Amino acid sequence: MSAQPRPTLPPVRLHPDAELARAALAAPLLSRAVRLARWAGPGTRVGAGGELADEQLPEAAAVLGLADDEDGAAYASEAWRVALDTGLVDVTDPVDVSGPGEDAGTGEGAGTDASVGTGEGVGAGEGAAADAGAEFGTAGPGADLALVTAGAPTDVLDLWLAALDTVLADASVPDLDDLVDALDAGGEIDFERLDWDPQREADLLDAVLANLYLLTVTEGGAGDAPVPLPVLAASLVVPEDMAEPTDEVLERVSEAMMRLDAQFRQLEGIGLVEFRPVDEDLMAEADDEDFVAAADPDEEDVARYGMVRLTPLGLYGVRARLLEAGVEAPAVGDLADKGADVLLDTVSAYPEDAAQAEIELWLARAARDASEGTGSGTAAAVAELLAAARGGDAGGPLRRLRCQQALAVAGPAAEPVVRAVLDDPELGGLARVWLAEQGATDVPPPSEALVFWLTVDTIAAQLAADDGSAELPALMESLTAHHTAFFDTAWRVEHPATADVLEAMGRLHPDRKAAKEARKAAFKARSHRP
Repeated sequence: MSAQPRPTLPPVRLHPDAELARAALAAPLLSRAVRLARWAGPGTRVGAGGELADEQLPEAAAVLGLADDEDGAAYASEAWRVALDTGLVDVTDPVDVSGPGEDAGTGEGAGTDASVGTGEGVGAGEGAAADAGAEFGTAGPGADLALVTAGAPTDVLDLWLAALDTVLADASVPDLDDLVDALDAGGEIDFERLDWDPQREADLLDAVLANLYLLTVTEGGAGDAPVPLPVLAASLVVPEDMAEPTDEVLERVSEAMMRLDAQFRQLEGIGLVEFRPVDEDLMAEADDEDFVAAADPDEEDVARYGMVRLTPLGLYGVRARLLEAGVEAPAVGDLADKGADVLLDTVSAYPEDAAQAEIELWLARAARDASEGTGSGTAAAVAELLAAARGGDAGGPLRRLRCQQALAVAGPAAEPVVRAVLDDPELGGLARVWLAEQGATDVPPPSEALVFWLTVDTIAAQLAADDGSAELPALMESLTAHHTAFFDTAWRVEHPATADVLEAMGRLHPDRKAAKEARKAAFKARSHRP
């Protein structure tokens, strides 16, 4: 059995699908899109691209409760676009309201054909006169609207992911001021002057979200805490090997911050992030160096430079996009229906807390299957774990360490299975440890050979889990302090990792004399091996 390669990203703990689906429907933008889809009918006029006709926007804004909002029409247009892209609304092909040789509003049938919007919202004569010669189609609720109330949580989440795609595409478009600045004399956009590459912009935004995701899921990272906007901006611009940013880099960081500020404002509406924008008063007084300095989390006013965190729904969404891009982005619970061999190999590369959570879910599934009559229960699951923990390969020690974690939560049902491996040369040590922890008094004492083998196996597992752990030197010092002439015996231990463990003790042991003895013992162990 070979060791499992370390995943590209740490595992994420996702909220249940039902909870995420409720959050998706509560996201302002998707909620508005659903309301507009329910409002759409024969009198709803749309243009050639499916967009709402201009005269429909005030009524759409009123439907959303935004009639008095100066940006109500823009919000309605945005929500309609989401409804269209997600299949919440369907549109007909536009038709020419005037027809060949006819004047709009006076030709035969004007104001009576449903496709020209004689229903609610726009009067037939008024709409036709206002848009003479224009092409219009109609809209109505789409087939996917039923999924909002009758679909499974995964159906709702699929709708939300489609809405997210639309919002991300919009967020990658230059702002209006940039577009106006790029207009040429003929009123056309000069894309060279604009310096806008849609794919590049989309990739940059994906990179920002991936960085934010990594900061959230990494053990010891931001976790649920918000991330300062300068940190994300700097992650895009400042080279890792740059000690002091140049003035040019500082300017690019500030530009990236302003772009991210605008983008996160858009992404908040779909429920992807919680965002505190950059303080507008600060923007008027700060220079480029202040932006980079604000990346220091000890700065009292760091929040004024913008703070962002992925919501639980946002974690789900970014992970879905990472998976679609081919990135390995595991989630706790992915292994619940896998075999014990896959479980132990995979969680061997997880941080300890995530490994523990995955193991607990795996054992819970075994117990649930037994109660439902579809499995043989915890005892059988523990037997499967013990069998998977065997092996003299490089991944074996860490598999046994994770197996020991699993035994710690398995409960009394595991005892007969654990006792059955007391004489196993690879599992007898961990079996004794577990039984002692359960308070058993009839456990046969281990032989000296087994004690030393278990010691080597334990250190090998700790080295594989985290070679830089601060706890390892203390563990090594404790072991050698309690075993007289430890290294005289250790180099003879018939364990595949003996020489590697002794070499590590030579590097990490806090006592210089013991470290020297460890290096000598490692040389003997290597010479002893055929």
